[in-house]
Amino acid sequence: MGWLSSIFWAFWYILPAYFANASPVLVGGGRPIDGGRKWRDGKRLLGDGKTWRGFIGGVAIGTLVGIIQYFITPDFYGSLGTAVKLAFLLSFGALFGDLVGSFFKRRANLPRGAPAIGLDQLGFLISALAFAYPVKTLSSGQIIFLLVVSPFVHWGANYFAYKMGWKSVPW
Repeated sequence: MGWLSSIFWAFWYILPAYFANASPVLVGGGRPIDGGRKWRDGKRLLGDGKTWRGFIGGVAIGTLVGIIQYFITPDFYGSLGTAVKLAFLLSFGALFGDLVGSFFKRRANLPRGAPAIGLDQLGFLISALAFAYPVKTLSSGQIIFLLVVSPFVHWGANYFAYKMGWKSVPW
């Protein structure tokens, strides 16, 4: 597999996580996951920005992306069952990583929507890769590539969402 093909398949693999991570901006809102509860430090666990509708909607959208990918490139997955499992784990992992990042941002007194360089751009990715590892993984070179390029994809997607009026801040 040439390097250009390897880059393409790395992007193809991670698309469900990218979509899952981006979609709560559009489908979120409603009841916060933490239900308003606070941690031992007296601060909210996650905050109002992390909602059940955003989490479930993001996982559903990411999983749907993986199913669509299967019908475009079935050989990449081997079976529809593998595609569904992989897309679900990438999506769930991405949003779980985002929740963990939010938890640490609250501990650091960062307000809702405040940027946390590195944590925002890579936490979701690392968690997605870890959750999906048992089903299908990438080469170490592909993982390094995604670690380098994902912050730029994340910043670009957030800027686009800001320009579209879907987010109140461009980060």
